Amino acid sequence: MPLEMIAIPCLRDNYAYLLYDPETGRTGVVDVPDVAPIHAVLDAKGYRLSDIFITHHHDDHIGGVMRLREDTGAAVWGARADAHRLPPLDHALDEGDSVTLGAAQGRVIEVSGHTVGHIAFHFPESRLAFTADSLMALGCGRLFEGSAAQMWESLCKLMALPDETLICSGHDYSAGNAAFALHVDPENADLKARVAGFDADRAAGRPMAVVPLGLEKATNPFLRAGQHYLKQAHGRESASDAEMFAYLRDLKDTF
Repeated sequence: MPLEMIAIPCLRDNYAYLLYDPETGRTGVVDVPDVAPIHAVLDAKGYRLSDIFITHHHDDHIGGVMRLREDTGAAVWGARADAHRLPPLDHALDEGDSVTLGAAQGRVIEVSGHTVGHIAFHFPESRLAFTADSLMALGCGRLFEGSAAQMWESLCKLMALPDETLICSGHDYSAGNAAFALHVDPENADLKARVAGFDADRAAGRPMAVVPLGLEKATNPFLRAGQHYLKQAHGRESASDAEMFAYLRDLKDTF
């Protein structure tokens, strides 16, 4: 039975993700930017939090972890490589490790680039991947610690997931990311159709940071760095896919 997922807006543009296993009642949350919005959903649903999953060390993703742990007694899962700058971990994780939430099993994917030690969580039976600030809706995270080569490798890992996987990222940067995407890939019909639907998506209350991977692959310029037409349009026919990604990432930083 798949996990039930609720996207919870936090702070100005962050998301936390509540996960509920209907078979066992175990409830987890991916990242804790703030405590109050998460408590509000837990109380409304009558859920008891059992697990906290951390993607990376930035404060807008872990700022509420310690208080939420004190409030609930939830076990904390996070990257072993990042443990020195995360709240104390009950479960230290490496690439390929399994995570469990009740009857649901997920896999850890190392996705360094935005930070070194960033991880994503993929729950294949639930068709969910929690990518935080690696792969984002129509974008990817700024390279604060890792290299462009590291981020490209991370994005390639995520692109290998099934197209129906829902990518649940850490922020709603959709407006700015869409403007950049249209700037660098203006003839992409799928992209133009996606952006044209933004107002309807927002009016319907759809979380803008939750997008099927197949749609991201069709519209996100950072996932399309290997497309020959895009290289040609930017005068970079001889660039490798990784070099084209680095060019696009640099371009976005000054856009």
